[in-house]
Amino acid sequence: MPKRILQGTVVSDSNDKTVVVAIERRYTHPLYKKVVRRSKRYHAHDETNLHKVGETVQIQESAPISRNKRWVVID
Repeated sequence: MPKRILQGTVVSDSNDKTVVVAIERRYTHPLYKKVVRRSKRYHAHDETNLHKVGETVQIQESAPISRNKRWVVID
């Protein structure tokens, strides 16, 4: 089974070797038929501390790295 890849924006880079990435998804509300935006934040492993706040990155699923980190920055 392939690993999921998500694209989002870095919202925090204050931790060492970790970035927090906000992933936004849009869907149509079943009753009101309006497009609704929902976002979720993921902790991702950034080995070289390369990425900064505001950058668009891709993250990929991985084995657990720490209590909250289950994603790795790939681009």
